Amino acid sequence: MEQEVARQLAVIRRGAAEIIPEEDLEKKIRHSLRTGRPLRVKLGLDPTAPDIHLGHTVVLHKLRQFQELGHQVIIIIGDFTGRIGDPTGRSETRRQLSEEEVKANAETYKEQIFKILDPQRTEVVFNSSWLGRLTFSQVIELAAKVTVARMLEREDFSRRFQEGRPIGIHEFFYPLMQGYDSVALKADVELGGTDQKFNLLMGRTLQREYGQEPQVALMMPILPGLDGVQKMSKSLGNYIGINEPPKEMYGKTMSLPDELMLLYFELVTTLSLEELEDVRRGLAQGTLHPRDAKMYLAREIVKLYHGEAAALQAEAEFRKVFQERELPEEIPEVEVLEARMWAPRLLVRCGLAPSTSEARRLILQGAVKMDGVKLKDPEADIEISPGAVLQVGKRKFVRLVRKV
Repeated sequence: MEQEVARQLAVIRRGAAEIIPEEDLEKKIRHSLRTGRPLRVKLGLDPTAPDIHLGHTVVLHKLRQFQELGHQVIIIIGDFTGRIGDPTGRSETRRQLSEEEVKANAETYKEQIFKILDPQRTEVVFNSSWLGRLTFSQVIELAAKVTVARMLEREDFSRRFQEGRPIGIHEFFYPLMQGYDSVALKADVELGGTDQKFNLLMGRTLQREYGQEPQVALMMPILPGLDGVQKMSKSLGNYIGINEPPKEMYGKTMSLPDELMLLYFELVTTLSLEELEDVRRGLAQGTLHPRDAKMYLAREIVKLYHGEAAALQAEAEFRKVFQERELPEEIPEVEVLEARMWAPRLLVRCGLAPSTSEARRLILQGAVKMDGVKLKDPEADIEISPGAVLQVGKRKFVRLVRKV
């Protein structure tokens, strides 16, 4: 048994930022092996942003590892808590979602999480099924278990209080409700990002208050985006969406800073611990070129969501376009009626820039080419030659078509 306990701990520790407390996790694993009862491992999702990117998958991959170790995963769709919204890290009160918005987002989440999780070992529940049934006296009883001083230990609440910004009483109920989810489900382990530490520890507090054995809180790192600075976010444009086309996923991965490769291998791929060590050793000893390692990473990511054939095809396309400097096989066509056009306006017309000011910036940066020749003057008028290829950056191409 001791060997299996050590193996499970090694897998669970992989990439984890913090486990509180790790000695309790070891005891729970040992008890699970002795009794044959799988651990109940919980993750709560507030369905506020239905399109999942790689940053969201970090905790999902950890859940999949628990499943492969024989444990039971419980996904809580926060249809009740989602109407409040998690105030973590926010400087103002969050807009409450309607019931219709919550339900629509929840369905999209359910479709996407099973690209990673095993449906046979996943229980999906909605927390309205227990939170919605609490009487007002039970809510008061729940609220009485935590002080306002404890709530103000949260950095975001404390900052807003000090700055005189409003904090709705209902926002204090978010960590209470998330913690009560753990009570309702008798969770053994709860996962979340490092920004969820307060909420996860609230689950331990409430379980203890309700006479249950406290859960283990397992925090995963926040995945840096493609810029290598900010966390991965759609609003920042530094993300890889799991529903993006294979070529886009592959190309975006290849733009990742070299220093983030090992972190991505660890957090968003399914490589074994031995395979991870091989990559780490190869890069350290110089037997694995960083470019080849990044192509391996890109291939693994695309394979996860689109299959091996699509991954190999995306790699071949990348080699052709970026290593052999050939054009991609499929280039979208844009019909332009004018014989000549101001360069920034042409970029906007072709969907290669959101505005003429952004188009001017791209031209000045040398990011725009016409038939392989860089455009240098943002004030120039461009002659529209039928069949000409307009390119922005490394991945955006359009072929110009003009009726004559």
